[in-house]
Amino acid sequence: MALRVQDIMTDRVETVRPGTPAEEAWQLMRANRIHHLVVTNKDGVAGVVSERDIGGPRGARLRRDQTVEALMTPHPVTVEPTIPVRRAANMMRGRAIGCLVVTQKKRVVGIVTVSDLLGLLGRGVERPVVDAKRWTLRHSTPHTKKPRPTGLW
Repeated sequence: MALRVQDIMTDRVETVRPGTPAEEAWQLMRANRIHHLVVTNKDGVAGVVSERDIGGPRGARLRRDQTVEALMTPHPVTVEPTIPVRRAANMMRGRAIGCLVVTQKKRVVGIVTVSDLLGLLGRGVERPVVDAKRWTLRHSTPHTKKPRPTGLW
């Protein structure tokens, strides 16, 4: 049984509106110790704004008089909660992105970040016990009656 995104996602997702001031979004990230905010509007997911997008700790000048909409990444990659974790990880790696927004019927139900994947690796995954016969090492040696060379070289 493959591990699914719903098994590792963070289901308490912080969201902001496109018109939110960038400085306010930064303060929300700092207060909640997170790196991504999902940007939503009346139609659903509009984008994602990351700590890097809004300049991080030294980005006050970048954030000044800016809204989240001006700095966000529009059209983020979204996934269903039932896709395998391996597929989600490959999507993130292939697109060089730090998160996937998990949606169900256009509604945000979670987020998967690189931190979630690293946490999974750090904890390890318990795998179901596989039939032992299938993985038994079998080795046989042929019976030969040929004389082996002996003597000095």
